[in-house]
Amino acid sequence: MISPSSSPEILQRLRVETRPYHDALEQNSFNRELTAGVPSREATEYFLRKLYGFLYPYEAQLRQHSFSEAWEIEHRYRAHLIPQDLQVPAASLPLCPAMPPLHTWPQLLGAMYVMEGSTLGGQVIARQLAKVGIPTRTYFKGYDERTGPMWKSFCHLLTQAATDANQDEIVQSASCTFQQLEAWLQQA
Repeated sequence: MISPSSSPEILQRLRVETRPYHDALEQNSFNRELTAGVPSREATEYFLRKLYGFLYPYEAQLRQHSFSEAWEIEHRYRAHLIPQDLQVPAASLPLCPAMPPLHTWPQLLGAMYVMEGSTLGGQVIARQLAKVGIPTRTYFKGYDERTGPMWKSFCHLLTQAATDANQDEIVQSASCTFQQLEAWLQQA
């Protein structure tokens, strides 16, 4: 029988081992504008277009798998918010052709760590956009007041699903997800 790993171990490994890829991802032009306090509508809309191109195929992969009710997976689908923010048809947005592999349970968990974690940063982004009057903020609001509880629930479920045998694959998948998202955002 495979025993679950100690609960904070997988989260600690993910934080530490994916940090370089997380930091690299944050070096895109949109995040640089945010950091400087001068986000533009153009950069915001470009970022959202690119993000949709990654998020939509990611969510399509999630839909290929079964999740227990505890995961609240239907509430975690958020790609549809981006075309609403941009006020464009979803079919007009480009899709990322090179997604990380999401075939195994550990691969899904690693990718979900990245995408669910983005809901926390998104709330900070929404506040920064509001300060400068950029209205494309629905996606960035995450789950609104449920963002913190949804993240905590995800972390709890992740630690329950992580085992000594699958931790390496979870971390590798999260690292790959960060890297492929960064590559897609940088691609013209």
